[in-house]
Amino acid sequence: MEILLNTLLQYQADLLLPLTRISAMLMVMAGMGGKGIPTPIKTAYAVAFTIMVMPVLPPTPFNNLFSFEMVIRVGQQILIGTAIGFVSTVFLQVFVIAGQAIAMQAGLGFASMVDPTNGMNVPAVGQFYLILATLMFWAIDGHIVMLQMVVQSFHLMPITEVWYATGGFRELVDFGGWMFAASLVLALAPIVGMLIINLSFGIMTRAAPQLNIFAIGFPFTMMSGLIVMWITMENFVFHFEKNWQRSLEMMCTLIGC
Repeated sequence: MEILLNTLLQYQADLLLPLTRISAMLMVMAGMGGKGIPTPIKTAYAVAFTIMVMPVLPPTPFNNLFSFEMVIRVGQQILIGTAIGFVSTVFLQVFVIAGQAIAMQAGLGFASMVDPTNGMNVPAVGQFYLILATLMFWAIDGHIVMLQMVVQSFHLMPITEVWYATGGFRELVDFGGWMFAASLVLALAPIVGMLIINLSFGIMTRAAPQLNIFAIGFPFTMMSGLIVMWITMENFVFHFEKNWQRSLEMMCTLIGC
């Protein structure tokens, strides 16, 4: 009976602790972490995926489920899974921030809508960039890559007493700062284009003061902003590939591969 109990506890540990890490990643992962996907569906997906990959995961060297040490192990797995999923969330926020910057410069900031991921009003241009980046994320099988990454993390960072090194937290914080730099690079061409247009209107106002710049400039600025966005849209794929590669490198750094 004692052997059967130990086997049952070991099976539960091999299921529950990996499930905690995988669930934490799915709850914040790009595409799956949005509020539009119900939590029961995410939970069912995490359970099904955990059961599927259990045969290839290393056995858990800890099966004392009714102890304070179990609480520490669960917190450890939540931390690791959340860190991996957070990288993909930062990756998508690059395009949201770039879209918001372009919208403000083009006079399109008043056209806002509710962001289902963050639950707040953001410019429609930012939502357009977010939807486009999310669709490309699914198209290149980014979700499959992240699932492979979390499975690989169990071999590189097994469920033991080893925690993240302090350098890993510092690199994750620096990665959050990189989000703003990447957004600026993506929005730089439209912002410069709008700056030239606004400078031209300033020269027109100086040359012809009787010209009503507000009646003419505002609709022309919005139309020019849309045209500049359309012209620079081909750069979107280039920036998407570069930023996604940077995100993959960050995830590899976190799990030690």
